[in-house]
Amino acid sequence: MSAASAVIAILGAVFLGVISPGPSFIVVARNAIGLSRRAGLATALGMGTGGVIFSGLALLGLFTLLAQVQWLYIGLKIAGGLYLVYIGYRMWRGAAEPLSFDDLQNVAVPTAHTHSLRAYWVGLTTQLSNPKAAIVYASIFAALLPQHPPARCYAVLPPALFAIEAGWYAAVAVLFSSGGARQLYGKAKALIDRVAATAITALGLRLILTAHRTGI
Repeated sequence: MSAASAVIAILGAVFLGVISPGPSFIVVARNAIGLSRRAGLATALGMGTGGVIFSGLALLGLFTLLAQVQWLYIGLKIAGGLYLVYIGYRMWRGAAEPLSFDDLQNVAVPTAHTHSLRAYWVGLTTQLSNPKAAIVYASIFAALLPQHPPARCYAVLPPALFAIEAGWYAAVAVLFSSGGARQLYGKAKALIDRVAATAITALGLRLILTAHRTGI
């Protein structure tokens, strides 16, 4: 397989993985609906940055070491699972708190900026806390990238993967920040937040309980 074909195959495989619902999808949708479109887009940028980090590490071959050192992989899965459980706990705890969309729309610029930075950080840490995504990136790169890829692969793949990750989740943020979605959220905030919290927590617990397994 040529380098160009390998890059196209990698981008296609990653895109299929990105559009599969998981903790990243839930967090972006929840921030877009519950906070603002700006917060959802900031979260999407965080997801994209996480994808760049994963692709960079995969290109450096560090995940080959991770796959070979079992205790390190197990520790990463447990840490990621605990972080997802923490996110779920925070969502559940705040589910009953009322949210005024008018207040969100009229916030001062510094507060809005702070909201965006916080949303970006949540997106980045959620992405990086998912060891399955890390191993999937490593597996795709190991399976499809030539053993000695040309320098252009190192220049093309990270920004292209950022565009895929951030672009997809930006589309999710725009969709879920629409007026209809926000009105629905305003009426059923407690239920929606608790469903999202349960899903996130379940994913985290699954990571912890299956940490001893070495497969993806």
